[in-house]
Amino acid sequence: MKKVVALVFSLVLSLSVSAGSVFAAESTMDAKVNELIGTPYRWAGTTTSGFDCSGFTRYLFSEFGIDLPHTSKGQDQEGYWIDKKDLRKGDLVFFNTDGKGVSHVGVYIGNGEFVHSATNEGVVKNNLSESYYAKRYVSARRVLWDDIYNQLTAVQSN
Repeated sequence: MKKVVALVFSLVLSLSVSAGSVFAAESTMDAKVNELIGTPYRWAGTTTSGFDCSGFTRYLFSEFGIDLPHTSKGQDQEGYWIDKKDLRKGDLVFFNTDGKGVSHVGVYIGNGEFVHSATNEGVVKNNLSESYYAKRYVSARRVLWDDIYNQLTAVQSN
């Protein structure tokens, strides 16, 4: 009887581990973004010990071989303009947080969400529809060409 219980337990455990790995599959971009969530904010920061907003986006995209300037205004000149309704994962989203034009940048990650390095929180996810961001949204730019986008957003099997 003990052998049967052990065998059943072993089978259930292996099936649950297998099912978990299917549900845990993520794209290269998702994995990198998730790895950086929680990194602290640091003014002018460009490393995993701390990022400002443009330092975060610059670092993230450099991991994929894309060189961006280290200012939100400079990044707002890269790639090409995208209408908000056409956003896709990996597009840069820009905000006017100081009343003087583009002053903050994040990366759209789908489902209305973006990830960015917020002054008091570090690298976090927020929704574009949140009042603070909805009121300050300026524009979006696409810097990932289709071939790179397809590679980075393809779900990897574990």
